[in-house]
Amino acid sequence: MTTTTASAERAAQILSRPVVLNGLTVPNRIAMAPMTRQFSPGGIPGEDVVSYYARRAAAGVGLIVTEGTYVDHPSAGESDRVPRFHGADQLAGWTKVVDAVHAAGGTIVPQLWHIGMARTAGRPPFPDAPAIGPSGLRLPEGTGDDGKAMTQQDLDDVIGAFAGAAAAAERIGFDGVELHGAHGYLIDQFLWEGTNRRADAYGGDPVARTRFAAEIVAAVRAAVSPSFPVIFRFSQWKMQSYEAKLAGTPVELEALLSPLSGAGVDVFHASTRRYWEPEFDGSDLNLAGWTRKLSGKPVITVGSVGLDSEFSGAFRGEGSQVKGIENLLDRLERDEFDVVAVGRALLHDPQWAAKVLEGRLDELAAYDPAALSTLS
Repeated sequence: MTTTTASAERAAQILSRPVVLNGLTVPNRIAMAPMTRQFSPGGIPGEDVVSYYARRAAAGVGLIVTEGTYVDHPSAGESDRVPRFHGADQLAGWTKVVDAVHAAGGTIVPQLWHIGMARTAGRPPFPDAPAIGPSGLRLPEGTGDDGKAMTQQDLDDVIGAFAGAAAAAERIGFDGVELHGAHGYLIDQFLWEGTNRRADAYGGDPVARTRFAAEIVAAVRAAVSPSFPVIFRFSQWKMQSYEAKLAGTPVELEALLSPLSGAGVDVFHASTRRYWEPEFDGSDLNLAGWTRKLSGKPVITVGSVGLDSEFSGAFRGEGSQVKGIENLLDRLERDEFDVVAVGRALLHDPQWAAKVLEGRLDELAAYDPAALSTLS
């Protein structure tokens, strides 16, 4: 990749600016996007996971959002290699991660996760736990036999699990929390009419479908200090439907965001597959741009930053070439969003942030899917 000195200096200048997220000052605008790695046997982050995150903090990443980590509910996950956010050994492992990232000069938040109907019954870490969701549907065309529709007790238990995890995060030294409300997992299953067919207060119109998410946010907000940042990640697309939409217009998006803001969200993380694509007709704003405009909150953007193809190709063993970030910088200069989350580019090259912040854009390398097999 060939770049001019001026463009490299521009990237360094724009991305090196600090940003304040509630009570947290992040030293620059680069975040590490959450990426499931499955290198934590028994749900315990080991020394390799500690080093994996610390390397990126030492190389200039301002904010690390960890891979999704299961909250304390038996139906929350389906892998014994995904880290958990409960249990003495698991939290001790996370404490080592936090300490190492802080020692390297970075900030870090865990992504708290419940997969809901994405769970396959019989899988670890709790094989007897059923898959649960708003209506027991994996897909909109499901029959309802796929899993269990959540009772009020189930709802209360999950809300409590998120709140307990957030309190633990603050207690062991994390700088905030991110709630995974995207990609077709449990919280998103309530937000999306395709999987939420409930006839009670948690289903129906778009505002009612936000109730469960808003109650989680409110419980988390109450469980942590007022200055402790609460980030909410959401998306239009789902793992089971890339074409899905929660909101077809800015008015519908505002109806989704307002209850969440009111419940205590400090920062939104608007997940898209390609950050440069406009979200609605008649405007160049992406989902993050619209979210900032409508909510007035700081927003993280994400989606193939620094690469020329979106993430799904990685699961097919496909690489991706380096793509310039001029469009990204233009949007940051216009204050369309506040923080840029980098995924595969940072997975492949732990030094990505340092190279950009130091004006070494010529050293950026193409993404190799072999990076998925290691914690380099």
